[in-house]
Amino acid sequence: MGLFRFIFSKTFVIQLVIAVGVLIILAFLTLQWLDYTTNQDQRIKVPDLATMNLDKVEEQLDELDLRYEILDSANFNPDFPRYSVIDQVPAPGKFVKENRKIYLTLNPSGYRKVEIPDLFRKTRRQAIPTLRSLGFKIGDISYKKDIAQDAVLELLHNGKTLEPGDMLMKTSTIDLVLGDSTGKYLEEETDSTDTEVNEIQ
Repeated sequence: MGLFRFIFSKTFVIQLVIAVGVLIILAFLTLQWLDYTTNQDQRIKVPDLATMNLDKVEEQLDELDLRYEILDSANFNPDFPRYSVIDQVPAPGKFVKENRKIYLTLNPSGYRKVEIPDLFRKTRRQAIPTLRSLGFKIGDISYKKDIAQDAVLELLHNGKTLEPGDMLMKTSTIDLVLGDSTGKYLEEETDSTDTEVNEIQ
């Protein structure tokens, strides 16, 4: 009966109210501290940095108290200036906190170089898809006398003969010199002529 009487006593009620009040105050102060330390109410809109060079990027992010980090460069994109931003994380328009790091992907200075494969004596049907798959463009196709039809005899770039293992900028134009199969017939005609001359002698 003593405990039951104490629970409903004025002293207990006062202590309970004080305890609840202290808990509410502590919870409020804790939330305020979290808001302050985590900048919950601070929202900075990420700007669109596409096509900007690093000087402009740094200037704009400094004004917003944001940082940046450069990721590996992607493949060259001719639609963007060289060394400019072509991608960013977080994306433009997203809201972030102060001092957040923005990850940037830059456009390289140009297309990377690709190794010329060994296509000597390969057929035209094999050579053209191989070169295109490597990122090259096919230019002029010319023929010269050879025993094989459409066999690759030379690869040229700006008039210069390319050798297997040479490095050439991606998207470069390569000219093909192919065999026309007339070499076989010329050899047969030459042999026939030599035979006739020997018979006359």
